[in-house]
Parts: sequence; C-alpha cells; structure tokens
Amino acid sequence: MKKNFILFLLLFSSFIFSQEKKNLAIKKTIEKITIDGLLSEEVWKISESATNFWQNFPYDTCLAKSKTEVFMTYNDKSIFIAAICYDSIPGNYIIQSLKRDFSYPISDAFVVTIDPFSDQQNGFSFGVNPFGVQREGLIANGGGMGVTTAWDNKWYAEVKRNGTKWTVEMEIPFKSIRFKPELSNWKINFARNDLKRNENSTWNKVPRQFNIASLAFSGDLIWDNIPKKTGNNIAIIPYSIARTTKDFVSKTDTKFDANIGLDGKIALSSSMNLDLTLNPDFSQVEVDRQITNLTRFNLMFPEQRQFFTENSDLFASFGFRQMRPFFSRRIGIGSSNPIPIIAGARLSGKPNKNWRIGLMDIQTAKTKDNNIDVYAQNYLVAAIQRNVFKRSNIAMIFVNRQQLDTNKYSNTNFNRVLGLDYNLASADNKWNGKLFFHHSFSYKNNNDAYSHASWLHYSTQKIMLMWNHEYMNKNYNAETGFTPRLFQTDLGKKITTRNTYWRIEPSFNYFIYPKNSIINKMGPKLFLDYYANSNYVTTDVLAEIGYDINFTNSSVFFINYNNYYTKLIYPTDVTFFDNTLIPANSYKYRDVVMSFKSNQRKIINATFGGSYGSYFTGTKLSYNAEITYRKQPYAIIGLSYTHNEIIMPNLKNKVVLDLIGPRIEISFSRSLFFTTFLQYNSQINNFNINTRLQYRFNPMSDVFIVYSDNYVSENFNNKNRALVLKLVYWFN
Repeated sequence: MKKNFILFLLLFSSFIFSQEKKNLAIKKTIEKITIDGLLSEEVWKISESATNFWQNFPYDTCLAKSKTEVFMTYNDKSIFIAAICYDSIPGNYIIQSLKRDFSYPISDAFVVTIDPFSDQQNGFSFGVNPFGVQREGLIANGGGMGVTTAWDNKWYAEVKRNGTKWTVEMEIPFKSIRFKPELSNWKINFARNDLKRNENSTWNKVPRQFNIASLAFSGDLIWDNIPKKTGNNIAIIPYSIARTTKDFVSKTDTKFDANIGLDGKIALSSSMNLDLTLNPDFSQVEVDRQITNLTRFNLMFPEQRQFFTENSDLFASFGFRQMRPFFSRRIGIGSSNPIPIIAGARLSGKPNKNWRIGLMDIQTAKTKDNNIDVYAQNYLVAAIQRNVFKRSNIAMIFVNRQQLDTNKYSNTNFNRVLGLDYNLASADNKWNGKLFFHHSFSYKNNNDAYSHASWLHYSTQKIMLMWNHEYMNKNYNAETGFTPRLFQTDLGKKITTRNTYWRIEPSFNYFIYPKNSIINKMGPKLFLDYYANSNYVTTDVLAEIGYDINFTNSSVFFINYNNYYTKLIYPTDVTFFDNTLIPANSYKYRDVVMSFKSNQRKIINATFGGSYGSYFTGTKLSYNAEITYRKQPYAIIGLSYTHNEIIMPNLKNKVVLDLIGPRIEISFSRSLFFTTFLQYNSQINNFNINTRLQYRFNPMSDVFIVYSDNYVSENFNNKNRALVLKLVYWFN
C-alpha cells in the first residue's frame, strides 16, 4: 500500500509538473465594470481563474512562491483583466518611478502578453506596477528580444494595495489592438515580477534561458464567442509647437518659430491600420544620450518618433544591425537641422493569420542643411511577410528614395533596394535564425550591388551556440538604410571610400547552475568577430575569451580577455580627438575588460567597469561608473562617468576623454514629471543642459516644456540655447 501511494504521488507530481500548455476560458459579461482595482464586480467571482504560476527566475523547475490569480472577461467594446498579486513579505514594493513605460526587470509588476493571431510571432504587452503605473508595448519576432515600449495606445488600469496583496483591474479596448475576428483561440500569458522575493514567474511555463515575453510558450485563451470589430476606431492627434532659439556662435538674432500639424490613426479593420501624418514635427522632446565613440564607424540610435512605431518591426527588422536596408531615422533628420516633412501615410497590419503587409510613403520638402541645398524627396517603403512552418516567415522589402528637382521628377537621382529575408524560429524556441539577400539599384554602379548574410542561434539551459556571416559589396547602396561598415574615411585626403567586406561571427557559451549558492548562473564564453576584404585579406579581428557570473540577487560580473588585429587602409586618428594620424599598417593589441553591476533592487545601486591594455602603438585605460539613488516612487538621482586615457608614442600628451552625465528624474504624480540631465563631453568639447517638464493631462495627451543649453566645455562660452513648448492631444 505504501509503495502504491508513493508511486501515485510520483505519477501525480510528474503529471502536474509536465504541463506545458494551459488554457483559460473567457466569457462575455453584461455587468458594468468600473476600473478601480477593487474587484467588487460579481463577474470576477464566477470567472475562471489562471493560477499556479511557474518560476522563471531564480529557477524554472517549481511553482512560484508568490501566488497570483488572474481573471478575464469582455463585453462588446473591451477586454477586462483582473489580477490578485499576493504579497506575504513585509516592506516596500520596488519600483523606479511613477513614469509610464517602466522597465519590467527592475520593477515589481504584473504583465499580460497577448497574441491575437495565434502565430506566436507578434503580439501586445500590457502591464502595471503596484502603484498603478502603466506600461504597454509591441512584441516582435516571437518575443525573444523582449518588448518595444515606444508604442503607445489608450487603455486603462487601476491598482489597490492593502498590505498582504495588490489587486489589478485592466480594460483594453478592442480598438487599441489588432486582431482577426475569425479566431476563437488567442495565445496569452501572464507574468509577475516580485522583486522583494526576487522571483519572476509566468502562468504558462517559460524556461529560464528565454525572455518571459517569448510567445512560443503562451497558453490558449478560449473565447465563448468569437470577438468582433466594434465601431470605427479613428484617432486624430494634433500638435502645436512653439520654440525660441539663439545661436551664439553665428551671432544671429534670437529666432522664434511655431508650427502645427497632426497625426491620424484609422483602423480600417480589426487587423489593418492606416497611419497618416501632415506637417509633422519630428524634433524629439527626448534628446539622445551622448556616447563616447572610439570606433571608426557611426553609432545607431533607436527610433522614438510616434509615426514610425506601430508595426515598426515589419519595416525595420530586415537585415542585421549594421546592414539595414531601411532605417527610419534617415527620414526627417539632417546633419544639423530637421528636414521638413510635408506629409506621410502608412498602411500596415495582417489581412489574415499568415500574411502581414506594410506600405509607407513620405514626402519631404526642399530645404538647406549646413548651407547645402537638400532637394525634395519621396520615400516609399513596401514590406510583405508570409508565415511558414510553425513560427517562421519569409519577408520581402522594397525601399525607394526618389529626388524631386524643382517640382519635376528626377530620373537620375534615386536609390532603390529590394530584399528577401527568411526568419527561422522553431516551435520550442531553441533554434532561431535568419537568411537574407538584398540588392540595391541606383543610377550607376549596379554591378554586384548586393549584400547577404546568415545567422543561426541554438539555445538550451546549458549551451548557447551562434553562427553569423555577413557580406556587403562596395556597390551596395542603401541610402535610406544603415550600413556604417561600408565606409572608411581618409582623413589626410578628406575623402570617404566604400569597401567590400566579409564578416564571420561565431560564439559559444556554457552555463553552470550551482545549487544553494549566491550564484544563479555562470560559465565561460568564446567569441570571434572576423572581417576580411574582397580579396579575403583579414582586416579586423576580435578574439574574446571570458567568464560571466550572474548572482541570485541580480548582480552581474564578467571578465574578458580580448585579442585585436586591425589593418588600417588609411592614416587614421585612433584617438578620435587629437587629429594626429598613425600610418596605414597592420596592428595587434590586447586588453582585459571587467564589469560589475550591483543588486538593482537596492535603493542605491551601481555599475562599474574598466579595461586596460595595449592599443595600436600605445596603451589605453578606460573605466566607467554609474551610481543611482532611488527615492521611490518619486525620484531617481543618478551620476554616470566614462573616462578614457590613450597614450601613443606619436602624441606629445596623452589624450583624456571624459563624459559625465548627472541626471534627476522626479515624478510628482502619474501625470506630472520633471527630468533634467547634464552632459559634459570632452570628445566634442561640449557641455549640455537639458530640462523637460511633462504634464499628461489626458490619456496619451501631453504638454512638454523643454529647455536646452550648449556651451564650449573649456571656457563655458555659450553655443546655443532653445526653449520649446509642445502640446499633443489625442482625440478618439
């Protein structure tokens, strides 16, 4: 009898812990639901609950210790979600601020991920923290890289806290998401981050090596009736802006200018959306943070402008990071001034489960940039994607830039790119990859004007293997893309040349999981980054061996030993500051890099890192530090510092590059925010002040007041100054 009982327990526990896919029934309600976080409505007492969350961190082999219950219902207009997040550990919740779109990994939070097409490739994420701060974003490419929170839309949430739990109510209008009415089953998952317990958990189990937003591990949401499109969804988003600027270098008079324009979002169906923009203002009220650039190539900054965000991955994910056939920041942003955009339109969405399409057209005006004429341009981008197999797809893109000279069509000044991508994702998410071929077409130099690449990634809990190859011919010309490695500059002759290159990039990681240890995961890694020219002559090599340690308390430490080889084809200033050139030659050098990030759950946390070693013909010492103090939930005060010292025998003095960036972020409420940061950058001899006050007076409607000032850092002579007032209002 005892043996049979033990056998029964083993079989029962095996059954319980082997469940991979859960399902949740959602039923329609006629009861009025008030979004107040109280869960007082009768429907929550009779709805089916989603319980028994699985740990994702620190382990993924047991049920979560922090209990969470989730309920769902809907009516003709909205989906409603309620959650009870039980909290048995006394103490304050851990959040960063009251600002929208908080970072999930460093905040207590409850999140729902929704895949309305059940293709496990694209979806939506909606989350709240214990103070009711909202977070929404798009999930692309299966969710393996997390959530893009640049996307904004209207939805509603409230939270109540009572000491032993916090309760959530959400309302997501059907108008705010894209879905296909024929589907009765959606994919869904819920996640809970409890940083006091240091536990991350999901309703449907997600293995610890994958991001919790990964759609490959979603459960099923089963509708009692197929949801339908309800009414017209039209949003008009006008803006008005006024700015005053003063250029002290040119000693011109203070300028005042104003502008108005609008964006429009029209849901043509529940799955297709039309975005329109008229005379948009693409000057960002959030300034890019400065970075010390010690490379020979341009850096890529992310797109944050509203018009480009929804379904942005459909256009922006073609190619690789430094082989993009289309990069939206090429439109409307000049080298010194914004390029006026007259109007633009974008159609995007999924006509059915297996197809995804996008068509975008933008017209710019004639202007001047750095006193150089910039003629009117038309930008047309078309993309189409077809799902194949379980979670893979084949996609095609066409990019066309056409210059318009003084109101006439130019048949010589154009640039076009046609590309085909295959994106691989296995059902269990262990295999991911990409294979693509792109060809450009211009007025001349079209021979061999192509690029191609392959990427294959295999991941288990213990092993990560990656392979990558890239090839770009010098005649490949993606003018509306991002291809920094294609160009090299001869500073002596003041010319920039195009150079064909090959790249090979394999890597290997092995992970060890100690039991009952302060270390959660650790292991060695190998990485090779190899470049060669068209004649297969080696031009750049980085060979790296390292060791990573991830502590259970969320601290991280790594150490790398790097060997470099660089073949300079032109005399080059490798200090990127002094303009003293070293000769074209082959150089070998090496360094050691270390970095430590402290427990991010603490009120005071820090990141420290540094490297030291040989550098071309000399030596280089680099170190950085960032310290953050959090007075939650109202303030974050931080200070970052980056320091580089380069000593070369051809230099009279060592080159010292400093970048210092103190910042203050204050949340007076969930609607009123103040941010200021200073940036001292010795590389560009600039001291910058940027201050922003944001008041969100209605959902998705804001007033911004932005003040910026730039000085010569040596003597603090003023370069320029600007004051901007911007109003954005969202009409539904």
